[in-house]
Amino acid sequence: MKNEKIINKRSFLLLILFSTSLLTLKTFKKVNNQDIRIYGSELFSQNDLVKNSSLKFPIRLILIETKLLENELKQNLSLKNVSVNRELFPFGLKVKIKTRTPIAYGEKILNNEKILGFIDKDGIFIDRKNADEKNLNKLNLQVFGWKEKFKKTISEILIAQDNYKLNIVKITFSPNGFLSIEEKDLKTILLGFNPNLINHQLQIINNLKNEFVKNTFSKKIDNIDLTDPNKPKIKVFKP
Repeated sequence: MKNEKIINKRSFLLLILFSTSLLTLKTFKKVNNQDIRIYGSELFSQNDLVKNSSLKFPIRLILIETKLLENELKQNLSLKNVSVNRELFPFGLKVKIKTRTPIAYGEKILNNEKILGFIDKDGIFIDRKNADEKNLNKLNLQVFGWKEKFKKTISEILIAQDNYKLNIVKITFSPNGFLSIEEKDLKTILLGFNPNLINHQLQIINNLKNEFVKNTFSKKIDNIDLTDPNKPKIKVFKP
């Protein structure tokens, strides 16, 4: 009986040792494109993920920096979120993707080249090839002159549009950063260079719209200058 217990104990230890060795060997196995499993979106292929990473595939599983890969994919593919996990069974990478939802057409200039794409509610620019084409025909807002530094301002305008029931159809940043918007009823509104004023300016726009639409005065407006929100200037059409 004693000998049997010793044999069973040794067999158990050998099994653990063998399993541990097998798992260790698997972590050194190389990950190829076909070992990448994508969840959450059918928009991207395994090759898309490999091309938008600085990692050189095939690469050993143990050497894959998941956080680095997540950050690169999120940035390069304009993703809302992405998580990457190393897995042994089944072997490879499990990649969960959450895409961004376009709510406006977008245009930016990069290296003197005009690039067309879309904008989401966070003011993030989405390249056309990285956008889900569902419901794009419903977009009626355009953003021109997008730059990374403008995304917060764009997002605040988009949020205000929902909160205040504004009908903004165009957001434009000139090459020097001057901001203007076009509202369906109030026409062109000049907002200027100071992003810190945007919330105050949007409140004024909402108040003006509520007041002018009541008495149809908005039909006479040519443009509104809110570059100094404390001294709004309204230009009307002259017959």
